[in-house]
Amino acid sequence: MPPHARNPGSLPPTGGRTSAWDGPAPTLMPPAFLAVLLGCVSVAGFAPLELFPLPILALAGLMRLWQAAPTPRGAALLGFGWGLGFFLTGVSWVYVSLHDVGGMAAPLAGIATVLFCCWLALFPALAGFFYRRLTSNTFWRDALLFAGLWMLAEWLRGVLLTGFPWLALGYSQTPPSPLAGFAPVLGSYGIGLLAALTAAALAALATAGLQRRGAWLLILALFGSGALLRGMGWTQPVGAPLSVSLLQGNIPQSLKWVPERLPLSIETYTRLARENPAALTVLPETALPLFFHEVPREVLQALTQHGDVLVGMAVRHREGGYVNGAIAIQRTEGVMQSYAKHHLVPFGEYVPPGFAWFFGLVNIPMSDFSAGPPRQAPLVIAGQQVAANICYEDLFGEEIIRALPQATLLINLSNTAWFGDSLAQPQHLQIARLRALETGRTMLRATNTGITAAIAPDGRVLGALPAFTSGALHVEAQGFTGLTPYARWGNALALLLAICAVLPAFLQAYRQRRSR
Repeated sequence: MPPHARNPGSLPPTGGRTSAWDGPAPTLMPPAFLAVLLGCVSVAGFAPLELFPLPILALAGLMRLWQAAPTPRGAALLGFGWGLGFFLTGVSWVYVSLHDVGGMAAPLAGIATVLFCCWLALFPALAGFFYRRLTSNTFWRDALLFAGLWMLAEWLRGVLLTGFPWLALGYSQTPPSPLAGFAPVLGSYGIGLLAALTAAALAALATAGLQRRGAWLLILALFGSGALLRGMGWTQPVGAPLSVSLLQGNIPQSLKWVPERLPLSIETYTRLARENPAALTVLPETALPLFFHEVPREVLQALTQHGDVLVGMAVRHREGGYVNGAIAIQRTEGVMQSYAKHHLVPFGEYVPPGFAWFFGLVNIPMSDFSAGPPRQAPLVIAGQQVAANICYEDLFGEEIIRALPQATLLINLSNTAWFGDSLAQPQHLQIARLRALETGRTMLRATNTGITAAIAPDGRVLGALPAFTSGALHVEAQGFTGLTPYARWGNALALLLAICAVLPAFLQAYRQRRSR
């Protein structure tokens, strides 16, 4: 009997190969083409299709490709190919924003989109390089290494150069995925870690002679634990449900900033507020294309005719400059509070150093916002303490929890007209569902063109308006109090688990290098 057959947890020597396991490498098509195809297929696991097993299965295939790669550089190229297929498919709306809405010439918009996706593809390439370099021919160690590297690469993507965590693996595991139960504990990155670990177990099932029983037990343990966690109530209702009208004006971006079309925005939102009375009326980001001090008093009176109002609008500083703001207006007391957007979008809301020339190629109004402070008190309105966040900000779970435990309600204001008719709207709604799960709070979304929605603390969509329609979504929103584990620790626990997962492989490599 060969030595490795007596210990199914280890693998036979492979000469220059260190990560073959003991199954044949995929040979149905060229590995590079297969990697790109797996990346494209993974996008179907996210909204709007939400076929949550697909990204896990695709990652299992990518892991087998990395194992078959002859060198770390070859694995990195396969990871880069996977990333190109994934991001060119999944964030194709970047081209829509630049060309269809922003007015950039089609060739330049195409080049910019490809370059952006190439940058994003570097992160799975980095994970592939280190995985192939550090594999140990031991199933459990390799599985942990794969999952840890994948999560750390996604986390880096979410923090470097202000971060772009869009389509992180964890977002594909919204309910009904059992892994969604881990969101209040580990957050979206932690779910991505567990999904990648599941993929590694599935990759083991495709081989012969490995600890298949252990792989099956791992999958069952992860899915079973997630299902049990979904039944836990981490937070508690506070106060009576609040009647809310979420307004969706559906003002075309091409008309919104045309001065002659200003009456269209004012008439649309005042009419929607008048026809849909509620204790709290919420208007989307930059709903009225004016600075707040320029809004006629009679417009504010019309908006607050039936109750309090939260409206997205630009606010000018006394000392100069302006912020992307959310203004809370109490009807009875006339008290006004404001939130200033902190996490700005580069090239959309501010000019990165050295890129002033970029704005000569596109038409982006109000593209020089100032950032608000990182920590801001919740807005006290309609008997609730509201953690407001604007558009892109709800991608960053660790920033959303800064308003907790004081905040009882999360409200996102977005102008998604910038994305056109693309995958961005349903993908953004899926991201908001993870924020509700992580915090144990109701998340309300008011958008210009969609998808305006109300989300329960368990991630269920309570109601939504069709995209590209004008209307109001009336919901009874329940406030919640208390802290989930994620709200206490943020991403720290997921990062700790990822570091612990990769540490044995790094220590082994270090010891081998010392011994040589």
